[in-house]
Amino acid sequence: MTKEELVQKAQDARKLSYSPYSHFAVGAALLCKDGEIYLGANIENSAYPLCMCAERNALYNAAMHGKKKEDFVALALCAGSDEPCSPCGACRQVLSELFPIDAPIYMSNLKGEIEETSIRELLPYAFSADDLK
Repeated sequence: MTKEELVQKAQDARKLSYSPYSHFAVGAALLCKDGEIYLGANIENSAYPLCMCAERNALYNAAMHGKKKEDFVALALCAGSDEPCSPCGACRQVLSELFPIDAPIYMSNLKGEIEETSIRELLPYAFSADDLK
């Protein structure tokens, strides 16, 4: 699957967003080695701390289907932002534990702009299980 095709899946997932407060819809698509794709969209709540981002929804969706870190190939996310959408700090932390550190993350917007990065680049000093020892 090309990065453009995965980004299109993230755009499709974006349509499932429930974002009545921020009006900032985000979609995510997580590609696995077996070709399966797990989608996520941001889901908001009037009690703002209870909101969930698209990236974490996609990861947790895959986890609930038995997928593990070693199954993941790439992640794409898309929003209607001026610049390609970047994961928030909470998503970066979760990605640092549940997503391969050097796997591609495709950040995109509805204008077709795509930037490729990795969790190593997005969160170079991540808090990890090693810090709990």
